[in-house]
Amino acid sequence: MSKAKTKFVCQNCGYISPKWLGKCLECGEWNSFVEDVEIKETKTASLNINSEAYPQKLKDIAYDHESRVSTRMRELDIVLGGGLVNGSLILVGGDPGIGKSTLLLQVANNLSMDKKIVLYVSGEESIKQTKLRAERLSMATEELYIMAENNIERIKYHVEQLKPHVLIVDSIQTVFNPEISSAPGTVSQVRESTNQFMNIAKKFGVTTFIVGHVTKQGAIAGPKILEHMVDTVLYFEGERQSIFRILRAVKNRFGSTNEIGIFEMTNLGLIEVDNPSKIFLTNSSKKEAGSVIIPTLEGTRTVLVEIQCLASQTNFNMPRRMAIGIDYNRLVLLTAVLEKKVGMSLYNQDIYLNVVGGMSLDEPAADLAVVMAIASSFREVCISSDMVIFGEVGLTGEIRTVNQVQQRVNEASKMGFKKAIIPKSNLEGIQRPDQFTIIGMQHIEDVFKYFF
Repeated sequence: MSKAKTKFVCQNCGYISPKWLGKCLECGEWNSFVEDVEIKETKTASLNINSEAYPQKLKDIAYDHESRVSTRMRELDIVLGGGLVNGSLILVGGDPGIGKSTLLLQVANNLSMDKKIVLYVSGEESIKQTKLRAERLSMATEELYIMAENNIERIKYHVEQLKPHVLIVDSIQTVFNPEISSAPGTVSQVRESTNQFMNIAKKFGVTTFIVGHVTKQGAIAGPKILEHMVDTVLYFEGERQSIFRILRAVKNRFGSTNEIGIFEMTNLGLIEVDNPSKIFLTNSSKKEAGSVIIPTLEGTRTVLVEIQCLASQTNFNMPRRMAIGIDYNRLVLLTAVLEKKVGMSLYNQDIYLNVVGGMSLDEPAADLAVVMAIASSFREVCISSDMVIFGEVGLTGEIRTVNQVQQRVNEASKMGFKKAIIPKSNLEGIQRPDQFTIIGMQHIEDVFKYFF
């Protein structure tokens, strides 16, 4: 016997309420509740003890060392932690039109060229539309199969028949289970469909990509449990007006979440960018005050990024502070340090800070570069165009130690820079590249004496 129970689920965050609400108590979204019928089995099933799952000692567990599968896209392999893991479930999110389908179609083509059977399931396009996009990207391989389908049961049937190595589903919001009465894209359908694909990935060892739509806030639509169920969550970021795209991992059970991959969108699809520093330093303001270059760490790679600041006198009682790519509270804190420890009068200055290229800097090593960008713009003094600056700034004005200094200095030297301002505590043991000058500073007062 089964018993039906009615509940209302928020389609934005997955919050469950026993009655309909006009506004979600969890995320604040209006008119987002949809009725859902939950069927509970009332008959108690007997416990089946004859199961293959039993407690084992960790040291006695044996497993096969499986090599990762390369996607032939170095940037994507880096973000994934070295390549694809067999049987993994990967969720790819991003804004509409950012290039998610293009990226995965290129991945499917690359894998099929390596004699991997790939099944690309499109729930948003017909097979003819997908064929047109593939021709635009100059794709024609024998092991790439295309199917337009939304029914999860039919997709499972074809997976069992075809036995592909890789399955790509675009997108999870269009897939539905006929046993559930709610419409495709609802919380119940997304949760159940993802659970089915997880079972497919683990049972048959099929590496599965699923595309997820995002909300207007930028988060992946559907219940938060969707991100907990998958092995890897990738976000495809970038401005639609820009040709550059950044692929970032926010969850990865098989690698680091600090890596990024950078691509360039062209008429022939996405092209990898081997040297990201060149992108962020293109047209850099080398002769303008308020511009500072910092070698920042993104996972295991070093990227040189330009920080720009504009300090201008305000006519209002409350000066404005705006930061893009840097935490706003960090900007306010560093501004207070400048006023207190160096005596810089910024109480009547609007301060606008921007990290060029759409990068986001969240490491403390960017503090000294931010401080010098503000000071350079305020005093109209240009920082040397062949110099990089990095270091953490404390509340008392001291410049504190940062990590991976040697890696940052080597990248700066490779890109043609000649000088570096670093924390004095990091000088010990560092190897100076040829024709490269390293200057250690202990306090921001020392930096100001050097420049001003």
